[in-house]
Amino acid sequence: MEEFGRRLAFLRHKKNLTQKQLADHFCVSVQAVSKWECGQSCPDILILDELAKLLGAEIKDFYETNDETNIEH
Repeated sequence: MEEFGRRLAFLRHKKNLTQKQLADHFCVSVQAVSKWECGQSCPDILILDELAKLLGAEIKDFYETNDETNIEH
């Protein structure tokens, strides 16, 4: 879950979105988005596709390591 959260945060920043904007879009709390990014929980599987589209990514980008979404490189 931690890697998912890091990639989510990276992609969110890349789109210049705040946690609040993301939370508002999916009708969840800012705390929920924070937990996703900290690896404490994951978003509901039913919103993953829309989340990926909003961030200009594919679902696999949250789970696969590549140079673009690996923020440690």
